[in-house]
Amino acid sequence: MRARAAITGWAGLAVLLLLLLLLCAASIGLGAGSFSFAALAGGPDAERAWRLLLVSRVPRTLALLLAGMALAVAGLIMQMLVRNRYVEPTTAGTIESATLGILVVTLLAPDTPVIGKMLTATGFALAGTLLFLALLRRVPLRTPFIVPLIGLILGGVIHAVTTFVAYRYDLLQSLHAWTTGDFSGVLRGRYELLWIGFGLAAAAYFAADRYTVAGMGREFAANLGLNHAHLTLAGLLIVSAISAVVVVTAGGIPFLGLIVPNAVSLMLGDNMRRAIPWVAVLGGVFVLVCDIIGRLVIHPYEVPLGTVVGVVGSLLFLCLLRSRGARRG
Repeated sequence: MRARAAITGWAGLAVLLLLLLLLCAASIGLGAGSFSFAALAGGPDAERAWRLLLVSRVPRTLALLLAGMALAVAGLIMQMLVRNRYVEPTTAGTIESATLGILVVTLLAPDTPVIGKMLTATGFALAGTLLFLALLRRVPLRTPFIVPLIGLILGGVIHAVTTFVAYRYDLLQSLHAWTTGDFSGVLRGRYELLWIGFGLAAAAYFAADRYTVAGMGREFAANLGLNHAHLTLAGLLIVSAISAVVVVTAGGIPFLGLIVPNAVSLMLGDNMRRAIPWVAVLGGVFVLVCDIIGRLVIHPYEVPLGTVVGVVGSLLFLCLLRSRGARRG
């Protein structure tokens, strides 16, 4: 028991943070262009090395960190509100709705600034998520797997509509960029919106106790004097905004909000305040590991992050299902 407490306590989190820092250093040092940390100290290549570091390598690593942390926390919030461990933005129609929002604003107002596209995508993502919740209230939920199945069907329908509209207006290439998480084009000045997602994830930490109570049900929350409807709406707004920010910046990343919260839940349980730091750090670690794999497989070219996360995440998800099934057995 003491060993497990040490692993899941602050000592374990410190080890995970150290691993995160090492992965950040590896991510910064890896790329198609030649780069050396030693060159930063001085010499003929110092100016070029500093420019590459500040314009490309650091922004990309920060974007990966911010997106991974924010999406992992968004998945945890959604799982607590829906009270189902198999739900996250990509299995509830949220990401697909955000993509539809970006397509609509691109067609109707192509000169809209990035922040305007993000706000439009947030509104569409929130509407799609509320539609998902409305469907859940009208369908008998005999097993927990019905919930993500409904979300996947809804997301498939929304994606089909989005693809049809994109095909009619010759925007399939842009649609592919929005649906496939790819950080290869992230530079300074093109990732800063992700700080909004990080801020929203931090705000969720301060309201973690309320969401833990909300996850116990409407009646339980009402008995403690909490407005369950307002908490749900605020939580879904956070999830929608985080999803929209990530889609606008780099595209959708599947499975992240599903794998990381489930892995932390197996270790720490459902106390959200205790789990959020672990979920955020582990989300950053997971994204960096997958990104490094994608950059090494066919170096100096790279596999998009969304593809690597989809493959690795699906395998890990099967392992988590088996682990949870063994515990129930």
